[in-house]
Amino acid sequence: MFKGRVGRKKFWMFILITVIISLILSSINEVLFILYNIGVALPTLGVRVRRLHDTNRSGWLVLLDLIPIIGLIINLIFCAQKGTPGKNRYGESPKADIALQG
Repeated sequence: MFKGRVGRKKFWMFILITVIISLILSSINEVLFILYNIGVALPTLGVRVRRLHDTNRSGWLVLLDLIPIIGLIINLIFCAQKGTPGKNRYGESPKADIALQG
């Protein structure tokens, strides 16, 4: 879950879908909202770490979120950047998977 890399498109689609489902559940029932967010906490952490890996950064940088506002902004910038092309210390580029499938 915490190894490998994930591209920007898959990362942002995961985040978008998670946020949309959270918003829908929050308008329906608070308990469902809380249970859903508990359920997706670990997968969300995993996809964030893998996104940082794609930019050749350590997954430990998610701990920057503990710094109010500034940490979130820094991680947002990191996640929005292009991944390193080709192989890096965390594995092959997620775009290499697309080339292999085609």
